[in-house]
Amino acid sequence: MSSVSTHPEKNIIRVQLAQNFVLKGMTAEQSTELEPHLSIVDRNKGETLLQQGAHQMEQYFILEGILKRVVTNQDAKEMILRFADERDMETSYAAWRLNTPTPYSTVCVTKVRVAKMPLPDWVAFMDRHNQIKQTFEYSVMQLMSEIMAHTITLHLLDAPGRVKRFMRKHPELAERIPKKELAAYLNLSAETLSRLKQRGKI
Repeated sequence: MSSVSTHPEKNIIRVQLAQNFVLKGMTAEQSTELEPHLSIVDRNKGETLLQQGAHQMEQYFILEGILKRVVTNQDAKEMILRFADERDMETSYAAWRLNTPTPYSTVCVTKVRVAKMPLPDWVAFMDRHNQIKQTFEYSVMQLMSEIMAHTITLHLLDAPGRVKRFMRKHPELAERIPKKELAAYLNLSAETLSRLKQRGKI
């Protein structure tokens, strides 16, 4: 873990941060203000960035790789709520606002690099910059709407329909997510997903 300014790839990281959909509207002064709060973290596939039930929460801006948001029940059964890749973010903002533990884990689907900061510091920064706060809160609402739509899809669409919807909504992720992970997200077995593809139904 290192700061942006001391990282050997700091110039690339600054470009990646400027491309993030929440941060891309920042001025040079705002970027300079935010940068000292960020830590650059590299994690391997399968590692957990944030554990379900945590009280200390962080804001993540994804620079490289893919993350997933996962809920685990008492029987250790998992449900994947969403995937997020470069230029996207992951957050526990709603849980932080409600003063509750984070209701899901954030896990690396691939090798990942993120810029992270404590969520209270991110909120304090946004409180000083209203336009960024509006963009961020709108994004959080979009994420929640997306997760709700996905949950409904699992109940209303058959297996081919679920796969086709994902391909339509997230074509940039379709070939990057391991088939086992994609199948779990769509509440299918990996075998069923392969069979649908072989039969030309997707």
